Amino acid sequence: MKQIFMMASVAALVLLTACGKKEKAFDATGTFEATEVTISAKATGELKAFDITEGQTVEAGAQVGRIDTYQLSLQKQQLETQRGQLAASKRQLSSSRSATSSQQLDLNKQLSSIQQQIANAQRERQRYAELVKDGAVPRKQLDDIDNQIKVLKRQLEATRDQIGSNNAALADQARGLGAQMDGIDAQMAGIDAQQRQLDDQIANADIVAPFKGTVLEKYVEQGEFVSTGKPLFKMADVEQMFIRAYVTSAQLQHIKVGQQCKVFADYGDGHKKEYAGTVTWISSRSEFTPKTILTDDERADLVYAVKIAVKNDGYVKIGMYGEVKF
Repeated sequence: MKQIFMMASVAALVLLTACGKKEKAFDATGTFEATEVTISAKATGELKAFDITEGQTVEAGAQVGRIDTYQLSLQKQQLETQRGQLAASKRQLSSSRSATSSQQLDLNKQLSSIQQQIANAQRERQRYAELVKDGAVPRKQLDDIDNQIKVLKRQLEATRDQIGSNNAALADQARGLGAQMDGIDAQMAGIDAQQRQLDDQIANADIVAPFKGTVLEKYVEQGEFVSTGKPLFKMADVEQMFIRAYVTSAQLQHIKVGQQCKVFADYGDGHKKEYAGTVTWISSRSEFTPKTILTDDERADLVYAVKIAVKNDGYVKIGMYGEVKF
């Protein structure tokens, strides 16, 4: 009987020793998270369309709603009308400048014509002077040509004076027209800037998903009035998730960014699912152990947060408990 008792005691001791040396199934625990983004309104107005539901998956760049842009469209039409009026005024000024140039050209042509007439009359006088010398024609014809040359020269001087006066007046007129056209160009540039601003505001009225993800929360409904900056909905990329776990300084020396590890999603009642994980971030400062977190060394007061990225297959949910084995 004593021998049986001793054998039983040895067996119990061996069993307790084996249990005491049993390796823990995990090195750290944490909860699964995803990158969450709150999408806010970029314009002010009535929410004309907002067709999304919580839990819905939306593609990157997909338009999920639109804010009323009626007033913005009216402002843009008004600017287009003003620009058209300015463009018409600029065409009129351009026509006036062309008319001024044409007037100046006509005077120059007139001056050239008089100069040509004088040159022809002087050649004619030389021919008549020889004929008068020979007695072939009377002296009066030569005097008539001289008088004609004098008249033409007086016309030439008058035309030159007129051109000089006109040039000064036309130069002043041209400067005035140029200043007016510059002013119109400046106004048109200002209108163009306002139109680009309105185009940007109208484009911002489209509510667009910034990336592919799942709608987590919806804060407004179609028909509500929203203002710039008002949160509309929250979404997250649940395909690329991560678990935030905490490790002690003793564990930290064996962990580095890029390291592969095993992640277990805990569904309760001993049901777990294994995933491949990659360490993507390690905190550079320590913090006190969160009350809800168990580490390999439960006596440790200071721990370091780490993030392990996990490719979700659709079963991992935000906030789910998980374990990590490095």
